[in-house]
Amino acid sequence: MNQLREYLAAHEMSEMHPSDIVKILKKLDDDEFSAAIKLVPKNLVGDVALALPDRYFDDVVESLSVDELSHAVTELESDDQAEFMQELEDLNEEVASQVFDNLHEDDQEEINKLKTYDENQAGAHMQLELFTAEKDEIVQDVIKRFARLRKENEVENVQNLFITDKDKKLKYAVGLDDLLIFDFSKSIIENIENSDENFEPIKATDIDDIKEVVHIFEEYDLSVLAIVNSYGVLLGRITSDDIYDIINEHATEQMYNLAGVDDEAEEDDEIINAGRKRATWLGLNLFTAIAASLVIGLFSDTLDQMVALAILMPIVASMGGNAGTQSLTVVVRQLALGDISQGDAMRIIKKEVLISLGNGFLFAIIIGIIAALWFKTPLLGVVIALSMVINLLMAGFFGAVIPLFLKKLDVDPAIGSTVILTTVTDVVGFFSFLGLATYILL
Repeated sequence: MNQLREYLAAHEMSEMHPSDIVKILKKLDDDEFSAAIKLVPKNLVGDVALALPDRYFDDVVESLSVDELSHAVTELESDDQAEFMQELEDLNEEVASQVFDNLHEDDQEEINKLKTYDENQAGAHMQLELFTAEKDEIVQDVIKRFARLRKENEVENVQNLFITDKDKKLKYAVGLDDLLIFDFSKSIIENIENSDENFEPIKATDIDDIKEVVHIFEEYDLSVLAIVNSYGVLLGRITSDDIYDIINEHATEQMYNLAGVDDEAEEDDEIINAGRKRATWLGLNLFTAIAASLVIGLFSDTLDQMVALAILMPIVASMGGNAGTQSLTVVVRQLALGDISQGDAMRIIKKEVLISLGNGFLFAIIIGIIAALWFKTPLLGVVIALSMVINLLMAGFFGAVIPLFLKKLDVDPAIGSTVILTTVTDVVGFFSFLGLATYILL
């Protein structure tokens, strides 16, 4: 906590950044945190609370009064206000209601407006604070107005000036650097018409999927994107800092889903809740493992006659599982990035099958030679080599097909893919290896 006091003492209020304060707060224990959060400047408390990991939010709320929380919300931009209030409502509805009642009517209206959108819609992530001008305004007047609003902290993080008509429909987007080289004595539309630059705005609608918005940011390398309604009326904007957060959240969700854990449960401190979510997937894994064991049971007589099969059997299943996971991970990630189009499925499947087949032949030769020399049985080397090729071929095929099929069904490709793939590679691996051994060796 002394480190935080020293940091606050060494910096002017305007120089402080929430991320620097967050780094210090995360090093403190619970008692120190409760005392330290009160030292954070009131205009930064909201930003600090949202930048901290979710498990700290409860401590922030408990350490501050309703009035302090209300002030913290007031200092946030509209999208962050809605996020803060949603987290507060999930934590304590009574406190959230008291904080909401303390807010200005304009803030209440903006929060309620953003809450009408689903979390996966672009409108839920937009800021309602905008700097706009009508196309017939004189450039000099626009710049003077922007300077006044910026000085009064009414607008911040402005990169583009959005140009609308009298019906508030978005017509153009002008970067501030372009605005500065306009003829100040002329109207905005006169400057645009006399310019060789393209000022057509890149935009999305408020009901677009936020994943599509992320792709737009990545495709056009944007710092800000205008959000309009179905009639073209300008509603708000989404900035790149929010997109970075969405990308990180989605990447984390995918990694957790591939491992069979729930991202929301893992971010919670409740051990029982997280354990229950993990147990669901572990239970499913248990049944798939039993299915693989039943396949092994079909060849119990073969295993009794040749112990070497039991020693080599895990190699086939393990190699198939790893090869399948490689294909699965690549396809799931490319689907998330939008690198696979609807008509691209066959190309991806063919690519993954060929890669897996090539590796299958390579490692079939290696393990075939090792097995033949190890157990002094050349035909055993042939059996495990053939099984290796078959299992890696199936691993590449199903590693690509499973996520593509789930995507076709509008199911997150990361959910359940690993469990299904593991079952396939285990069953195919054991069945091909033991079946070939029964047919060739016995």
